[in-house]
Amino acid sequence: MDKKTHWETIYQTKELENVSWYQPKPQTSIDLIEKAAKSTEDAIIDIGGGDSFLAEHLLDLGFTNITVLDISSAAIERAKVRMGERASQVKWIVSDILAFHPTEKYAIWHDRAAFHFINQAEEIEQYVEKASTSLQTNGALIIGTFSVDGPLKCSGIDITQYSERSLEKTFDPHFRLESTLRVDHPTPFDTVQNFVFGTFKKLN
Repeated sequence: MDKKTHWETIYQTKELENVSWYQPKPQTSIDLIEKAAKSTEDAIIDIGGGDSFLAEHLLDLGFTNITVLDISSAAIERAKVRMGERASQVKWIVSDILAFHPTEKYAIWHDRAAFHFINQAEEIEQYVEKASTSLQTNGALIIGTFSVDGPLKCSGIDITQYSERSLEKTFDPHFRLESTLRVDHPTPFDTVQNFVFGTFKKLN
């Protein structure tokens, strides 16, 4: 399966309110980013942000250096249309995260529900290395994935579940785990998905 084609099709054929990850106000992500931020000028990148509402809420809070990366150009275009003139205040990148070559160092790397789609051990290692080299020393890594009590699939794709311990082990030794949080996400289909969030500090 071609990943880009799959996600382009999803975003071209499904309305925002009809996908399981729909979240009008991503409160957990907002809270964790606010806690990790040292300044509203911190460089923040949202991995797999697509047409989520996170960038808009961060702008509302006064953050001025926001980047959204997604494999789907359709997802990003939908977000730009929805945001109108405010879209120009965000940096948009269309890329598979594993093919991404950052041109700046970030203070905060946020990923809700993208990382768990990476299932091959070597690609997971690539992701961890990418996050490590993209973050400033002492930068914050915020990862939200399906927990061991969450789904096994999403959008027809197998995912990798994580416990607090396996999430910590995956990002060791580049990162030190600072805190974890379990969150139940209610979907538009009256189901609940359990997430585990981990906040890490970049070492070295």
